Amino acid sequence: MTLDVWLLLGAVIVIAAIVSVRIAHRSGLPSLLLFLGFGLILGDFGFGIPFESPQLAQQIGLTALAVILAEGGLTTNWSHVRRSVPLALILATVGVTISIVVLALAVQAILGIGWSTALILGAVLASTDAAAVFSVLRRLPLPPRLAGVLEAESGFNDAPTVIAVILLSGASQEQATVGTFLLESSVELIIGAAVGLAVGPAGAYALRRVALPASGLYPLAVLALTFISYGGAVLLHGSGFLAVYLTALILGNSRLPHRAATRGFAEGAAWLAQIGLFVMLGMMASQEAMPSAIVPGLIIGTVLVLLARPLSVLASSLISWALRLGRVSWREQAFLSWAGLRGAIPIVLATIPWAAGVEGSENIFNEVFVIVVVFTLLQGPTLPFAARVLGVAAPAEAHDLSVESAPLEELKADLLQVKVPPGSLLHGVEVFELRLPSGAAVTLVVRDGKSFVPGSTTRIRVNDQLLLVTTAACRDQVERRLRAVSRSGKLAGWYGERGLE
Repeated sequence: MTLDVWLLLGAVIVIAAIVSVRIAHRSGLPSLLLFLGFGLILGDFGFGIPFESPQLAQQIGLTALAVILAEGGLTTNWSHVRRSVPLALILATVGVTISIVVLALAVQAILGIGWSTALILGAVLASTDAAAVFSVLRRLPLPPRLAGVLEAESGFNDAPTVIAVILLSGASQEQATVGTFLLESSVELIIGAAVGLAVGPAGAYALRRVALPASGLYPLAVLALTFISYGGAVLLHGSGFLAVYLTALILGNSRLPHRAATRGFAEGAAWLAQIGLFVMLGMMASQEAMPSAIVPGLIIGTVLVLLARPLSVLASSLISWALRLGRVSWREQAFLSWAGLRGAIPIVLATIPWAAGVEGSENIFNEVFVIVVVFTLLQGPTLPFAARVLGVAAPAEAHDLSVESAPLEELKADLLQVKVPPGSLLHGVEVFELRLPSGAAVTLVVRDGKSFVPGSTTRIRVNDQLLLVTTAACRDQVERRLRAVSRSGKLAGWYGERGLE
């Protein structure tokens, strides 16, 4: 197919995926299932468009995962998850290790597969998916601590699982000791954390002090900083995913210019990454090999949901209690176990051993695909019911108050920014003397780096920045009046100055 055809097909898929998000929201299903469905229709199960390169899928998948993690960090409210971070870190490290070992032991005993393959399978399935968790949990009325644990865990546990899968995929050809494995994992996590904690504050400091000529450049700069963190950590042989998440978390909770625009841009980029990623993974599913993966996938998924995940949560909760970091009730443990959703991340991780040529890795991919589809379909819609039955739902809990500039468009209003240049006759004019139309008002003045709400007698000075809210209908009239006063002063009308171009 030509490039034009691919562009048309891609645009149609994106539009269809956007429409499907509404369907998924109403049904309570994670939208990733519908995106995977589009991929299946385009691939072997429908039009037969081939996509058979695990190496390319791995690279695209890891890049998309970095974008998704960046959005997760930028949109996470640190004040909401701060108390939950210790338990989330334990789940993302000790919990991941326990889940890998328990699942590997059980799978080896039940299915009789090799030890190295069982460990790889356990590592691939150890991570909860940030996109799946965010899409479901942010609509659930949960206590802040419980929601914070699930949200922070899904952001932190990607890095350890990626490291584990990569090391285990290499260890299948070149055996490594447990000590070497733990040492390499620890070093990568430390380097990734160091890079993220360095780039994040430095980027926030720079963005607060560099006046970019267009507001649209700030979201680009923020996303670029997260990828600088990712690339820098990888070049230093550290965890790029931990680096990108920490950098985004710091930037998202810093006082940066145009924060609402940055969050909106990051959310849009993450949606596009998810759509492309899930559609690609759906296209990779083989119609011939998938049926044989259904029974093993169901067995492995059952062991994961009913044994490996609960044991990892139990052990992490006991460690948290022993370290006096907080007690986790059995009801909360049960919900944490059931809410450990798997999404695209395990499928992406399954491409790593496949690209490395590990024996039996294509079977791992197909089995993981079955697990993600079946158990996300089972767990996602039942989470509200599980929260009510376990008594962890918090229907009276207030949801986040969303504040952004988009409502101005719905109200048919505009926000104007005016900088008073040297020589302007706006200098010395009091706000009421501007004689703006009734549909406009000066709402904020920024002077010498400090902002304040002006009164009617506040005098405007050179280098002031004025923020005005005006209805769309009288915007042109406001602009003409400001130009007229800037040229001829407050008596501009007497001099015949109308502020025309």
